[in-house]
Amino acid sequence: MKLPIIRQFYQNQTPENLEATLEVLESFCEFRNVSEEDMNVAGELITNICGALEVHANVKNGMSEKDALNSFAQKVMGSIDK
Repeated sequence: MKLPIIRQFYQNQTPENLEATLEVLESFCEFRNVSEEDMNVAGELITNICGALEVHANVKNGMSEKDALNSFAQKVMGSIDK
């Protein structure tokens, strides 16, 4: 998870574009010949796209961009700490 990438995705892509890209990456990961390195890269992209989608949703519900980004970061860090 990289907040600058999540911010970039949020600012430059619509939720619809992010959803479509997410579907492609998930499909790519299901291919049996994907290397572990490729899977790690795709997983990182998936996390960042999901973060951008969550930021879009939070901003739509009235949260500031900064707070939405920080909220997602805290959520991820909280799940790692468990």
